[in-house]
Amino acid sequence: MTFQPRPLVHQPDQSKSSSEVQAAEMAVQPLQITDDLDKLLAILPEPIRQRLDEHPQRSILVEVVMDLGRLPEARFPDKSEYLSEVPITREDLQFSVDKVGLFSGDNRAGIERTLHRISAMRNRSGDIIGLTCRVGRAVFGTIGMIRDLVETGKSILMLGRPGVGKTTALREIARILADELGKRVVIIDTSNEIAGDGDIPHPAIGRARRMQVARPELQHQVMIEAVENHMPEVIIIDEIGTELEAQAARTIAERGVQLVGTAHGNRIENLMKNPTLSDLVGGIQSVTLGDEEARRRGSQKSVLERKAPPTFDIAIEMLERQSWVVHEDVSVTIDMLLRGRQPGFQVRTVMDSGEVRITQENPETDRNRIRSLPLGSGALTGRPEPSRPGPSGWRSSGQMTPAPLTSQPRLDGESRWESRTERTERVPLSPVHSDFEMLLDESMQDNTVMFNPDSAFGQIPTTGPNGEELPLHVYPYAVSRYQLEQVIQTMNLPVVVTKDLDEADVVLALRSHIKNHSKLRHLAKTRQLSIYTIKANTVPQIIRGLQRMLRMDEEEESDALNLNLFSRTGDEDELEALEEARLAVEQIVIPKGQPVELLPRSAKVRKMQHELVEHYRLKSSSFGEEPNRRLRIYPA
Repeated sequence: MTFQPRPLVHQPDQSKSSSEVQAAEMAVQPLQITDDLDKLLAILPEPIRQRLDEHPQRSILVEVVMDLGRLPEARFPDKSEYLSEVPITREDLQFSVDKVGLFSGDNRAGIERTLHRISAMRNRSGDIIGLTCRVGRAVFGTIGMIRDLVETGKSILMLGRPGVGKTTALREIARILADELGKRVVIIDTSNEIAGDGDIPHPAIGRARRMQVARPELQHQVMIEAVENHMPEVIIIDEIGTELEAQAARTIAERGVQLVGTAHGNRIENLMKNPTLSDLVGGIQSVTLGDEEARRRGSQKSVLERKAPPTFDIAIEMLERQSWVVHEDVSVTIDMLLRGRQPGFQVRTVMDSGEVRITQENPETDRNRIRSLPLGSGALTGRPEPSRPGPSGWRSSGQMTPAPLTSQPRLDGESRWESRTERTERVPLSPVHSDFEMLLDESMQDNTVMFNPDSAFGQIPTTGPNGEELPLHVYPYAVSRYQLEQVIQTMNLPVVVTKDLDEADVVLALRSHIKNHSKLRHLAKTRQLSIYTIKANTVPQIIRGLQRMLRMDEEEESDALNLNLFSRTGDEDELEALEEARLAVEQIVIPKGQPVELLPRSAKVRKMQHELVEHYRLKSSSFGEEPNRRLRIYPA
């Protein structure tokens, strides 16, 4: 049976903004399906064969299951149905076994010069009590989605659950490489599933040669033998499943032979977590970083890293028969996953019309897109901006008032100012002023206090500090990458954080670390890169560093301040505490020149309040005992 739909040509969709269609026109070869179904039906008992001969869905039959004492069953892609009301007997099973012949060590057999596979189930005595007769089909044109990758000469690993079409794709890849590209191809056919049963391989593999494996546990030896004896340019392996086979695959790849193989596992992450097969993607090991490298990365000292170059250059996740995910550089994908980042990938899909659509998914680019969306409209979270509640809880009985300065503050740690007398003596608090409470309530009910880059930090420039084209590529050293990206995203700045010094336009470094790093200073000098330093790894310092870097006018700051810059999670309690500190600074400390005590908060929230106060270039201190420890803000 042969099926030939009309070939289509893919036209990229120019209307997409996210996950842009990257492929040029791609011609899809005519799809031809050859199944030799009559030869499989011939081994079945007569009543079952007659029922299937007349079945309307015979062309999409997947397998026939015959279990002793149960009704025979036909399985189709979307359903299963019984073929007879008479249970299977031992005579029925023996009839089929006699037609098939001998079963190998993995309890599989085949029909000569066909792709069908018959698998046996045995009892403890070794007698056959069940058969699974699976239809094998040669599908020509099935790899139209990835033909461009096959022609690159790179090693390809195909992942997917059983039955998704991995072996069918391998068979077609072997034919394309041997017949159309003229390469020397050797197939390691452990179960005779790729090239069929018998000594003469099925025509579906074209000119490719096939090496049979006597016992499944010897597959790795046959793989090495193929390289040493037959000078292949390409080796094709089905179902790499043991550590020895993974090591043999690495040996073959290191000898310059192109590999095309399959492994069970839906995603590349499954392979990383599988200690037996992780070597296919380079292997995973735990390493301990030096202090300087850990600071540069902004990570802990013990991290997971890739142990070696991957055996396979390209990985394909066969999620469905018509939808494949392509990782064009496995090493980059594995490195990004180990560092907790989402890698980019291609999605190649065959539409209902037969058209192949290729889209490029890049989570990092999509995250950068968010920076261009307006703040305050749910753009950053994907949800509508929640309305802030009215006064309740601490505001109905809270205490915040100007307090007398009992002693001069001293610096005690990063952005912390405390008085010796304040640590041992609690100052009684008086009721809050009614006008200040009114301002606080109005502010908490107002949803319009948003960040405006033109008003809050001056006009964003169109070029970098040395005339570079924007966006500006910044290399951070000993600066929190998370806080830096948070500031860039929230302020909607034309800045991109890079890990490669060669791609950087400027360097943003912590002042205390750059002084002792002569090598980085020398590299920056030779590359003519400007180095901008900040005193502390805090949000206000990062904001000022970026302002200097982009030549933004700090003198034009307005009252509108985005509190999300200082909040870690953006929840209501954090924003409420930050709004309390902001109003205290803007309504009492700055205009009246008086210190203010805030309400008791947790250590995490107090740290955010300290950073907010530092943004105004004021001093603050934490005093009191938990759980009543709180902030005091001092005038300049």
